[in-house]
Amino acid sequence: MAHKIIGGQLKLADGRCLPLSKAVRAGDFVMLSGQLGLDATGRLVGDDIETQTTQCLANIREILREAGCTLDQVVKSTVWLVNRDDFASFNAVYASHFPAHPPVRSTVVCGLVLPGALVEIEVMAYAP
Repeated sequence: MAHKIIGGQLKLADGRCLPLSKAVRAGDFVMLSGQLGLDATGRLVGDDIETQTTQCLANIREILREAGCTLDQVVKSTVWLVNRDDFASFNAVYASHFPAHPPVRSTVVCGLVLPGALVEIEVMAYAP
C-alpha cells in the first residue's frame, strides 16, 4: 500500500529536523506522530498542562487539516503525561475538543524526551 507524507518532518527551535514525519496517510487512515506543545517555531509553550494540551491539540488540528481531516474523524488517541496529578486538568481540555463522540484513548504516565514537556498526544483518523 502506498502512503503519503503529510506536513513534512518535525523541526525543533534550534533548527534540527527529527527523523520522523508529522503525519502519514495510508489508505483510509491518517496517522500522526506524537505532538508536543510546540509553537510554529518549535519552542515549547507554557509550563502548565492546560497550555501545553491546548497547543498539542491545535497542532493536531492543523496537521489533520493539511490531510483534509478534522478532529471529528479521530478514532484513536494515545496520550503520555509526565505528572499523574495533571490528569484531571488535561482531561478537561481534551474533553472540550472531543465533546460529542470522543475517540478511544490510552493514557500513560511516564517521562518525555523533551525537557519541560508535560504531555504528548498521538492520534489516528479515519478518512475514507
